[in-house]
Amino acid sequence: MAQRSFWKGYLKLSLVTCPVAMLPAVTDAERVRFHTLNRATGNRVESRYVDPETGDVVEDDEIAKGYEAGEDRTVVVDDDELEAVALESTRTIDIEMFVPKESIEWVWYDRPHYLVPDDAVGAQAYVVIRSAMAATGMVGIARLVLYRRERAVMLEPRERGILVWTLRYGDEVRDPADYFRGLDDEPAEPEVMSLLARLIERKTRPWRPEMAGDPVQDRLLDIIAAKRKGRARRKPKAAPAPEPSNVINIMDALKKSIAAERSKRG
Repeated sequence: MAQRSFWKGYLKLSLVTCPVAMLPAVTDAERVRFHTLNRATGNRVESRYVDPETGDVVEDDEIAKGYEAGEDRTVVVDDDELEAVALESTRTIDIEMFVPKESIEWVWYDRPHYLVPDDAVGAQAYVVIRSAMAATGMVGIARLVLYRRERAVMLEPRERGILVWTLRYGDEVRDPADYFRGLDDEPAEPEVMSLLARLIERKTRPWRPEMAGDPVQDRLLDIIAAKRKGRARRKPKAAPAPEPSNVINIMDALKKSIAAERSKRG
């Protein structure tokens, strides 16, 4: 079932403009969710904000946003002040530049969204922009207000449409050198590389969405189904810890791994 759009606006490239709508490309609707209950009554409990100094409950119309500006000093910012700083990018995706897709590493990708034309008249301009990006191997960079913050977004042609990725802010991506500094970058011995290549080949499979399944959620659903039918269900035993290996070098480990894969595949 097609989802309803959560954002509508315009896609703009220079003087070419078309109305578009955006929908999330991923969903967590199938995730198991629990309510917080009063065990004694089975009733759901409510969350309420409480002033820690006075102990009073703070009602919704008394709640404000505050920014910590220093020790024992908080600046209160009202909703109308937040709305006043809204930018043109709230309703327009104005493609500012194009870059090669491979120049943006995956670590910068945040959330994916599908961008679709919002009327038949604008569909032609939409298709032209998408086709040009696909033909040149480029992706578009724009700015857009989403989730109450302006952020850079990447527009990528995908099949017959356009995928919009919100990109992480520059201060969110940490420098890998801070973590990998000091690791050996010398190539491994040819014999080791040959065994690793054989192991990788034996473990290679075509990608399927089922590979990213959630076994924990499947077990939770089993527990819930059993409880609905009034059956007691044994608590699952924890998986036994793996036996300590007697292998003391990587060559022996790789040979054992290849032999295990060979027997596993029959």
